[in-house]
Amino acid sequence: MNYETIIGIEIHCELKTKTKMFSSAPVAFGEVANTCTNEIDLGHPGTLPCVNKEAVRLAVKACTAMNCTIDPLVKFDRKNYYYSDLPKGYQITQQFHPIGRNGCVTIETENGTKDIRINRIHMEEDTAKQFHSDAGTLIDFNRAGTPLIEIVSEADMRSGAEAAAYVEKLRTLLYYLGVSDVKMEEGSMRCDVNVSIRPVGSETFGTKTEVKNLNSISNVQKAIDAEVERQIALVEAGEKVEQATRRYDETQKTTILMRKKEGSVDYKFFPEPNIFPIRLSDAWIKDIQDNMEELPDARKARYMSENGLSDYDAGVLVANRELSDFYDAVCKHTSAFKKAANWVIVELSAALNKANIKITDNPCKPKHLADMINMVEAGEISGKQAKVVFEEIMQGKDPKTVVEEKGMKQMSDSSELLALVTSVLDANPQSIEDFKNGKDRAVGFLVGQVMKASKGQANPAMTNKLIQEELKKR
Repeated sequence: MNYETIIGIEIHCELKTKTKMFSSAPVAFGEVANTCTNEIDLGHPGTLPCVNKEAVRLAVKACTAMNCTIDPLVKFDRKNYYYSDLPKGYQITQQFHPIGRNGCVTIETENGTKDIRINRIHMEEDTAKQFHSDAGTLIDFNRAGTPLIEIVSEADMRSGAEAAAYVEKLRTLLYYLGVSDVKMEEGSMRCDVNVSIRPVGSETFGTKTEVKNLNSISNVQKAIDAEVERQIALVEAGEKVEQATRRYDETQKTTILMRKKEGSVDYKFFPEPNIFPIRLSDAWIKDIQDNMEELPDARKARYMSENGLSDYDAGVLVANRELSDFYDAVCKHTSAFKKAANWVIVELSAALNKANIKITDNPCKPKHLADMINMVEAGEISGKQAKVVFEEIMQGKDPKTVVEEKGMKQMSDSSELLALVTSVLDANPQSIEDFKNGKDRAVGFLVGQVMKASKGQANPAMTNKLIQEELKKR
């Protein structure tokens, strides 16, 4: 029997704020345990939460980028359950009044584009981090109270590859907007995947399982593929898939049972009494939307329509925000957009990788790269010389200074070149004979002799043209 996979994804994304969702404690990663927290995060009696305005602003940006309808009335609820990572005994969230609903993003698949619907986006606070060992459990409350948005998709994905493409699309959107640093390895973006199978043609959903806390895009696809394989094996063996929470084990390449679920209702909710409803003004929302950063799809379209880049080159640039920003900075100083893209994508990326330097620490200044490209375009240096100059500007040097110091400036004066060409032809009568006898390689030899005589500074294209013109006269 053939089966169809049904996938929905819940993404928890930490917002890029300086302080926490409901307290003034700082948001930081990698600090000494329990040093970035206060009495509100620890649930001390008598403390009251205060909503982080910046977190709401970032949530509005995320909703806009994902085409959600924004609810201007912000309300919060209590999600009651007792875990050691929530000292209050509840989490403040938006169960009944999410800030965004009914959104959609478009992903690229092997069969073309596909729209993935977003059910809701809501704000909430993160929990503390637990460290389990045989001796017991240690808790770090630095993460407790960190602002989050949870993005809940509809069950529109049908393969691990589609799910990975969806997560990558959201990661790119949120990063471009500055909503989050989306570092999955640090836990600032975490994925919970709901997976079920059903016979092809059936309209009834199968029993779903939830795979929790996937920390990389590749693991999203691997975990789904492994869970689908497990569920199909169960069904074909005459067994039932049980509703449960599982985790992905990278070593065994399979999902492992964490706990079983007795029903779909896991928690009890009621309105948060300590936070009054907040009405967002239409003008405030509009100001946020009018001043949003350029989204990746819009940037890619601009590269193709205005800069003349291919779909591939535009896609490579847009996939890396910092590389794309650097390219834009280069293009402010040159109109050779295609050559600039080639230098940034190929040469710059290779040089940074070889030196193990991040693009954010790039020693090459955008104007220096643009000036070098302009010198090649103007015929002042050759493409071969540009490679040497590029090595120097990767050390932070000005290309014009490098060209001057190395005596590289290309000889493009026609009268000066003609004198060199004439001298070389006079010294090589055999090459003239070879040319007359149809041996085209004689031209290449003569060009080489001119380049040698000029110490590599002769303009190769002009040299070739002058040599051919002079040979026809002899």
